[in-house]
Amino acid sequence: MQIFPAISCYLSRAALVMCLASASALNAVAEEPGKGKTAPFEVHYLTMMIDHHFSALRMTELAAGTEQRIASEVSPHDRVHPSPGFSATEPHAVLPEIKSLSRSANRMQREEILTAQKFLKEWYGVDYEPKLSEEARRDIATLEALQGAEFDKAFLKMFSQHHYQAAESSLQCLVARDLEHHDLHRYCENIMHAQVNEIDHMRHLACKHYEKCDIQPQHKKSRRHH
Repeated sequence: MQIFPAISCYLSRAALVMCLASASALNAVAEEPGKGKTAPFEVHYLTMMIDHHFSALRMTELAAGTEQRIASEVSPHDRVHPSPGFSATEPHAVLPEIKSLSRSANRMQREEILTAQKFLKEWYGVDYEPKLSEEARRDIATLEALQGAEFDKAFLKMFSQHHYQAAESSLQCLVARDLEHHDLHRYCENIMHAQVNEIDHMRHLACKHYEKCDIQPQHKKSRRHH
């Protein structure tokens, strides 16, 4: 159901709050959107998560490699489908565990992008397409330049931090979403648990294979510069 049929929003994330305010003025009695401050929070969270996951698609494509055709059998050498706007790539990772984690994360986050887009459309009449931030472009460029063990070490550290950002934002979602949006509660809770579990897995891989046993993803403002 489109809540705000008179307004179609194809905007940057920064402009969505203004669009939301205009839409709310036209349909103040709508039942579906978040109430009060929860509405702009949900729009910001969902658009942020779409962009965040979109950058993760490329990072995991670089790790596992891409494949245009569907493999005839399940194999540890499986790849992922290339995302729109990204070129095909050979695997940059060497550890099978990283390739496996990347395939799993890629498939899950594709679905989570679609779910976030569905929530935005149904609750706020917003059509939002993924975008890469400048930070995401820099991270991707860093990984594109690496191969083998050097890629693995950089990926495990970088993707752990990337996951932490999603987990932290999803924890905030659990306490700031509209109380009636139970589907969003489950969405945020699932992301938070999945990201934390994968961070733990990546920390173990870094320690076991590369003796990097002190990876500690942190909030950006608290990260120390070396």
